[in-house]
Amino acid sequence: MKKVTIKDVAKVAGVSYATVSRALSGSPEIGEETRQRIIKLSKEMGYTPNSVARSLVVQSTNIFGLVLGRINNPFMSEIAFYVEKHARVRGYNLMLCNSGSDLDHEEETYRLLVGRQVDGIIIIPSGVHSYERIKPYLDTTPTIFVSENLRDLRQSYVTVDNYKGTMMGMEYLHSLGHKKILYFGRRMGSITHQLRAQGYEEACNKFGITPAFVDSHYTHSSIKKGYLIAMELFQSQGHLGYTAIMASTDTMALGIIKAADEFGMSIPEDFSLIGFDNINFSGLPKINLTTIEQPKNAMAAVAVDMLINKITDPAVGYSHRIMEPSLIVRSSCAPV
Repeated sequence: MKKVTIKDVAKVAGVSYATVSRALSGSPEIGEETRQRIIKLSKEMGYTPNSVARSLVVQSTNIFGLVLGRINNPFMSEIAFYVEKHARVRGYNLMLCNSGSDLDHEEETYRLLVGRQVDGIIIIPSGVHSYERIKPYLDTTPTIFVSENLRDLRQSYVTVDNYKGTMMGMEYLHSLGHKKILYFGRRMGSITHQLRAQGYEEACNKFGITPAFVDSHYTHSSIKKGYLIAMELFQSQGHLGYTAIMASTDTMALGIIKAADEFGMSIPEDFSLIGFDNINFSGLPKINLTTIEQPKNAMAAVAVDMLINKITDPAVGYSHRIMEPSLIVRSSCAPV
């Protein structure tokens, strides 16, 4: 198949190559009637501009790279939706990549985007070791980390206050009279999840509750992983022994709901359940999960703004944005 070129359009339009080029670039030297005729003809012929050639001239592709740990994770897919939305408004397109929560693939993907000359990269890292793996390339391409707290590192990131989020959830459960609260899905391979577990533990100390953890040895959260861990938990004891569960993520909470249903347990009659993230599924009628919301739209908007600032002004320093979580009360929690 032969690709349509500007010369092809010029030949059919009966004008010069330069006239077509000026018309498509919006040059004021071309009359409006001629411009519209050439634009209409170029669309009919299937002409698309050579963005690679243009980027070599202007030193910009107007493309962001977005690296997700798992695109099928509802939280990450929602972040991707909002990042694309805000990037498009600012005149940028998105190149979406999935690392599969694999460090080698994540590094390879990051290098691929750098090689494709994207103007900047937004990344939801796979875990605590992601930074060290891509650190050698960070000086070549403006990069913003999302949803992972890099603490005091001199790199820009946007995240939610995970510590405060679980504190809020525990305060709500305590207000309902719960004193036997299990933390489900602790994952030490992520600073984000370390902070969530710390918020839970601090709340336990504050309210005189004995901390209890069910750890996740998986590299990521999912409904399936939550289900498998919950099945092990329910099978190992004749009864749960706790009046409430604080789940590390909404997907883990959804896995708990599925396992509980198979064991004939009802939520919140047998135990209260609270999640973290407020993914779209959480508000479905038969789920109605009480959860801690991450402000995904606002986080995406801030990440895009931060990245564009770094692209347009290389002298801009790093920025740490820790955003406020909020409690979304639905029907999965009840008084003791």
